Amino acid sequence: MTHTIREFTAADERSWLRCRVLSFLTTPYFDNVLPAKPVAAAPRPGLDLVAVAPDGTVVGIMDTTIEGDLATIDTVAVHPDHQRHGLGSRLLNHTRARVRALGLSTLDAWTRDDPGTLAWYRAVGFAESDHYLHVHADYRDDRDEPDRAIGSRRPGMRPMSSFSHATLDQQDALQAEFTRIHVCRRFSMNP
Repeated sequence: MTHTIREFTAADERSWLRCRVLSFLTTPYFDNVLPAKPVAAAPRPGLDLVAVAPDGTVVGIMDTTIEGDLATIDTVAVHPDHQRHGLGSRLLNHTRARVRALGLSTLDAWTRDDPGTLAWYRAVGFAESDHYLHVHADYRDDRDEPDRAIGSRRPGMRPMSSFSHATLDQQDALQAEFTRIHVCRRFSMNP
C-alpha cells in the first residue's frame, strides 16, 4: 500500500485522533487520550506531519515543536494495522530534513519504557541521554494510592488518581508504594 507523507490539515483531526489512540492502546501511553489535537502556539510548517492511506485516512503521525535550537517530537504514532512497514522511519526522515533546513542542532523525544518503542528509537539513530519517573497513582490499582501520592486531602474531596514526575533515584521506594511507574527516557540526535 502506498502512503503519502504530508503536513497535517484541520480536516485530518478526527483521523489523527483515532490513529493516535489506537497506536497508543497497547503501550504505556494507553491512557493518554486527547479529545482534540493540541494547538501549537505558533505555526510550525512541515513539523506536524501525517502519513495517509490512499483513502485519506491518517495512519501515521509525527508532531514536533521547536524551542530555541531544540526540536522535540511530541507525538509519533503509527496505526496498529500499518506498523512495521517503515512509516515511522519515513515520518522521521521528513522531520529530520525539516529540522536540518531550519538549522536546529538537536532533535529529541521523550518516551516511556515500552520495549518496541525503545528499540525503534535506538535503531533509527537516537541516543538515550536522560531519565526520570512517571508515577501513576490510581484507585483502580489500589484504593489508597492517590492518598499516598498527595500530602494532604481537602475536606470533602477524595483524590481518585494522580500523575507525578519523580527522580530516578526514587524508583525502588516508589515501586514499593505504587503499581504503575514508568521510566521516561530522553532520546536525542543531531538531525
